[in-house]
Amino acid sequence: MAKKQSNPKPRGYLNRKINQRATIPKFLIVCEGEKTEPNYFRKFPVSTRPDIIEFDIQGDAGCTLSLVKETEKLKTEKGIKIGGDYKDQVWCVFDRDFKNENFNAQNFNSAIALAKQKKFQVAYSNDAFELWYILHFEYYVSATHRDDYKKLLDKRLGHKYKKNSGTMYDDLKDKQHRAIQHAKRLLENYDNDSSMTGNHNPSTTVHLLVEELNKAIQNHNL
Repeated sequence: MAKKQSNPKPRGYLNRKINQRATIPKFLIVCEGEKTEPNYFRKFPVSTRPDIIEFDIQGDAGCTLSLVKETEKLKTEKGIKIGGDYKDQVWCVFDRDFKNENFNAQNFNSAIALAKQKKFQVAYSNDAFELWYILHFEYYVSATHRDDYKKLLDKRLGHKYKKNSGTMYDDLKDKQHRAIQHAKRLLENYDNDSSMTGNHNPSTTVHLLVEELNKAIQNHNL
């Protein structure tokens, strides 16, 4: 009996696969923190679907300005293109904190300005990323140092907050809409002068990145 031959791929099949892959949007998210922020964003459903989005999260552990410069290198290495017909997105995620190498508002504001110059989007937090977590519980308007956020989260979570936790996305998901509304409301308290952003404590634009990721989730029914 003759061996049954498999059906050959139709003409143009390979080209269609290549073209399909070429149109998949890419998300490059470069975080100042090595674990806290990356652990949170890696829990979004789109992060596990490379057939839909090329999702790349980097934990840099650098200060704000060096983070933006590193992001430029990664963007080039990964062939990410922004604008026009391209739907790729590049995000810098960093805080306005008081580490020795990033002790003043000028560095923070300069990093935001440089990112915009490079056409990167910024998900910043003033003073710390944990503000985003607090906003899931309440509209919080008190200027707070990062060391105090842990105590606040201990009370609101009902257990001790672990900074590098890998469960915060799941723990807070049902309150996410509230956090987005609270973050928007916070920004409304400040004028549009970006040169003063470093003095806007508390404030955050993490919700902007969250909304973009949610759009990708909704578009693909994840």
